[in-house]
Amino acid sequence: MSAEEAKKPKKKIKKGMFKKLLGLFGGYKAACATMLLMLVVAGIFTAIGPRIMGSATDAIVDGLAEGGIHWKTFIFWACASMAVYILQFITKWVAGRTSAAITSHIAMDLRSKVEEKLWSLPLNFYDTNQRGDIMSRTSNDVDNVVQTLNQTGGDFVYYLLMLIGMVVMMFTLSWQLALVTALLIPLSGVIVKKITTASKPAFQKQWQYMGRINANVEESFNGHNIIKAYDQEEPFGETFRRQNTELYNATMRATIISNLIQPLSRLLTNLNYVIVALFGAFKIIGGQMSVGDVQAFIQYARQFQQPFSNLAQMISTLQSGLASLERIYDMLESEDEPADADDAYDEYELKGQIEFRDVSFSYTPDKKLIEHMNLTVKPGQTVAIVGGTGAGKTTLVNLIERFYEINSGQIILDGNIELHKLSRKALRRNIGMVLQDTWLYNATLAENIIYGVPKLKEITREDFFGACEATFVDKFVKSLPLGYGTILNNEQTAVSAGEKQLVTIARAFLTKPNILILDEATSSVDTKTEAQIQEAVNRLREGRTSFIIAHRLSTIRGADIILVMQNGHIVEQGNHEELLKLGGEYARLYRAQFAN
Repeated sequence: MSAEEAKKPKKKIKKGMFKKLLGLFGGYKAACATMLLMLVVAGIFTAIGPRIMGSATDAIVDGLAEGGIHWKTFIFWACASMAVYILQFITKWVAGRTSAAITSHIAMDLRSKVEEKLWSLPLNFYDTNQRGDIMSRTSNDVDNVVQTLNQTGGDFVYYLLMLIGMVVMMFTLSWQLALVTALLIPLSGVIVKKITTASKPAFQKQWQYMGRINANVEESFNGHNIIKAYDQEEPFGETFRRQNTELYNATMRATIISNLIQPLSRLLTNLNYVIVALFGAFKIIGGQMSVGDVQAFIQYARQFQQPFSNLAQMISTLQSGLASLERIYDMLESEDEPADADDAYDEYELKGQIEFRDVSFSYTPDKKLIEHMNLTVKPGQTVAIVGGTGAGKTTLVNLIERFYEINSGQIILDGNIELHKLSRKALRRNIGMVLQDTWLYNATLAENIIYGVPKLKEITREDFFGACEATFVDKFVKSLPLGYGTILNNEQTAVSAGEKQLVTIARAFLTKPNILILDEATSSVDTKTEAQIQEAVNRLREGRTSFIIAHRLSTIRGADIILVMQNGHIVEQGNHEELLKLGGEYARLYRAQFAN
């Protein structure tokens, strides 16, 4: 653990986590009732087993004292003992099978809740949390909770009932010896409480560090080319080694502390076993207990270790599961993106007019970004947005898509439809996006092109090949052995970055949107591919309202409106010639680019 981490106050598991853990079983009440009934029966049979065996022993000992073994009595108790242990096995097996089924369903439900939650979270959740940590919560933490339920679950109830049953049976045999044994329970309880309290923060740090390692591994994997190109393997390796050491230390601390429970419990139980054996012998001599009773009591004393030690270990395991459950519920209870209005349209075809009326937006209340923006874009116009990093270019188009909600003002569509009068689905069906970072999923090239096309919309052969021809996809497909059946994904290297971009343009072409959002992406391609991409974009823009986040000013000279943004404000607005004549920020940026 680093010095900085050591100085931080230890975070405790939130109250109510155990209640939430029990709440996972709420949808399976009938199955839980069946499991509990079987466990109660199994616990009873387990508890009375040694007592019956003691009766069989007394049948032999008493018979020998009287000159002969009472075979009928012995056989009766021996058969009764066998029946009890067979029934104990059957009921325990049924309970275990039911518990496994319940846990499997809970695991499936929990994963479904997490997956569903991921789609309802606003974008700022992903902006403020590392992707690797989110992945760790959805995989490692869920798996740990499921493993905790598997290792505890029904067995926890069974061992608790078994422990109670044994204590009751011991008191019926000898309250004095039982009292000695019972005194170990609060003593062991104090030990377990101290150990589990000490292990809670260690388990919590263990899963926090696991999330950090996953985030670092994902970052290094996604950027491995850049890392190698800049000879940064050692710094990344050093970060990983430091995080791995922190994880090792937290895991070792949690494991060492939690593993104290079982040996300490076993020590106390063995001491109790010695006491019972010695005092039991004196009671036999004094005629206060029979040999069979002492044998049964010794068996209870020896078996007393099993349920108590297992319960103690399960409590330790439970701390790890609760730490993971807290991380999961931190995400599940995060605020969702605002719901669509009840009267919002689910189907609507926009004409393409967009108006910003006194719109303000900020990611955090203390840092203003867009303030009192006013802008009117007519159908079919092309709007180019330029400005430095952090100027608010991407934020503006994200507000149109409702990826973020404005703080104040209005965005009016087609002159009379407020943005929130359309559901997000209805709004986004009217908008096509071509981003600088291409995204392809693991499927054929053809499936990637038709991705996002509404299911109800029929795609004719002419539509498909027309889009591919207009965007020059058909030209590079001819060089692929499997053509449109070629499997693509984000890591596909057989297709160049420019060709991937053409696929995403074809995808937007096929959806036939009325509004386009284009993040220019020609900086990393060769001149020929750049010309193809630019021509494909021009064809895509025809007759559509377009917003272009411009990086190369030479590509936007024909835009109807050029917005120059600084710190969330539109500082200049006009076409290319007007802004050059103005001699302001745009003219400065333009001259700087061409000078370079």
